[in-house]
Amino acid sequence: MDTLQASHDVLRIAEDWARDGRGVALATVIETWGSAPRPVGSHLVIDAAGDFAGSVSGGCVEGAVVAEALDVIDSGTARMLEFGVADETAWRVGLSCGGRIRVYVEKVG
Repeated sequence: MDTLQASHDVLRIAEDWARDGRGVALATVIETWGSAPRPVGSHLVIDAAGDFAGSVSGGCVEGAVVAEALDVIDSGTARMLEFGVADETAWRVGLSCGGRIRVYVEKVG
């Protein structure tokens, strides 16, 4: 499956989950530097139960993004997250690929 199709599938899932009445957040890679695991425009959709689909990091920071997304669902306040090799948090969550990513997390619906 190509990147564009995968992105559309994740957005469709976000729409379906929101329509079903679930609390939903959407995480989107908005900027990358160096060697980044996923390109700009990659999405991860998360529901209030912690279920998720898609990817913003190839698995290396998804857990941290899911945790932040749960807070976004509860508060309704969007967040900007940044992970990179210069950031101690990035090493703790596993972003050791040599790049940095910026991820915007917003509530859907």
